Amino acid sequence: MVNVVLGTQWGDEGKGKLVDLLVGKYDVVARCAGGNNAGHTIVVDGVKYDFHMLPSGLINPNCQNLLGNGLVIHIPSFFNELEELESKGLKGVRERLFISSRAHIVFDFHQRTDKLRELELTSVTTDGKNIGTTGKGIGPTYSTKSSRSGIRVHHLVNDNPGAWEEFVTKYKRLVETRKQRYGDFEYNAEEELARYKVYREQLKPFVVDSVAFIHKAISQNKKILVEGANALMLDIDFGTYPYVTSSSTGIGGAITGLGIPPRSIDNIYGVVKAYTTRVGEGPFPTEQLNEIGEKLQTIGAEYGVTTGRKRRCGWLDLVVLKYSTLINGYTSLNITKLDVLDTFKEIKVGVAYSINGKKLDLFPEDLLTVANVDVEYVTLPGWDEDITSIKDCDDLPANARSYLKYIEDFLGVPVEWVGTGPSRDSMLHRDV
Repeated sequence: MVNVVLGTQWGDEGKGKLVDLLVGKYDVVARCAGGNNAGHTIVVDGVKYDFHMLPSGLINPNCQNLLGNGLVIHIPSFFNELEELESKGLKGVRERLFISSRAHIVFDFHQRTDKLRELELTSVTTDGKNIGTTGKGIGPTYSTKSSRSGIRVHHLVNDNPGAWEEFVTKYKRLVETRKQRYGDFEYNAEEELARYKVYREQLKPFVVDSVAFIHKAISQNKKILVEGANALMLDIDFGTYPYVTSSSTGIGGAITGLGIPPRSIDNIYGVVKAYTTRVGEGPFPTEQLNEIGEKLQTIGAEYGVTTGRKRRCGWLDLVVLKYSTLINGYTSLNITKLDVLDTFKEIKVGVAYSINGKKLDLFPEDLLTVANVDVEYVTLPGWDEDITSIKDCDDLPANARSYLKYIEDFLGVPVEWVGTGPSRDSMLHRDV
């Protein structure tokens, strides 16, 4: 059994909390894309664990965890995050954590050139702004991957004669091409190579052929949970390009990022924040640059786990979610942070876009169009009641249930989980 958890909007929907809720039932949790540019927090027995790159399944002492071939891995950050989790009391994590030999390596010079790329990309965006990346080197690493000049984990850990010398050659060639493109930026390549000679031995115990690993688990009928990063509207193909990440963040990324066939997937869980947020630049049709947006930001504590950046806030956008549902094919939804709407007398929901009086059939691919659409809203009554102590969906206020039903009916997808507060047990389950 393979189930997948995906973000449906622009990220930060609370995927980690659903994964945390589910991991006790799974034998394997796998990440399929991205790097340490994602982030979520899980609280267990009063201890807060911050995850950026490592799978949340490490919380479950009986669960194996895989970083798939679709990831790009900054090895110093990998070890730093691992050590931080261990320092907070997680046991046996090293024996349960594996890295795909096919994953690409993020070097420090990738992070350096990330800032330089931001300046370069300013010239190709519609409004002269940069992309608003996390600066973690993710985009530059995927660029070298796509140009077939990247360095993969197996290049580093290979024990064959001459393998280290070949790694050094590949590395120096990669640094030189970056300098040819961006100028002679200050960088100590020999120092980084010395560190990687040490990492080479430290990393070997974690490295596996991930295709063999995941298919062995499938053949043994193990329960596998795929943990998506970012969200559909940040997908390199389907998101608000170029204000996107550099990987496939939808269901396609789960397939190519782990080497699993589509028919192996049973369920696709879409995580939806009860309103809409995004970080970084790019058009955001339902954004509220007013006291409503500020209220959502304050009550929802909308600040990024990885970057600390404020998140832009607005009403729920069902045009975005309809588009997201078409591409990812969600079998059920998790609505998170419903309690943030508790004190709103009225709640608006974006249900259609039009431009120059003409209604659009689908979320448009062109950002100039997205930036200029008129949003049609439906206004629903709020419930003006604290729902954080409610333990059953049937006990939610009538208007809260109506809000959930409106989302279900519009998207044609059942809501299976409802988040009603920040704690671990503030997730209500419905039979669907």
